[in-house]
Amino acid sequence: QVQLVESGGGLVQPGGSLRLSCATSGLVFSIYAMGWYRQAPGKQRELVAGIRSGAYTSYADSVKGRFTIARDNAKNTVYLQMNSLKPEDTAVYYCNAIYKTQSYWGQGTQVTVSS
Repeated sequence: QVQLVESGGGLVQPGGSLRLSCATSGLVFSIYAMGWYRQAPGKQRELVAGIRSGAYTSYADSVKGRFTIARDNAKNTVYLQMNSLKPEDTAVYYCNAIYKTQSYWGQGTQVTVSS
């Protein structure tokens, strides 16, 4: 059974930092492309950052220079380091694993940026 479990969300002040983690099990983690998505109230889910099995990374323009995605294949875990957080980063953040036609999602973790 494939599981993706996000953690690390919470309430942070503008300008602060958080690190999200997504621990996976039940899949061959190293061959999957991993992504972090987010969905704010009333908005569509959007891709924030992605990392391929070969560690190539990509970012949404809105987070470039502030967020960093990384993976640890030994721990079957992907991370999202979020710095200089803004109120508009407030959303539920989801982890996604994809390989060919296989796609799996975590349950999401809430990130709230507010003073």
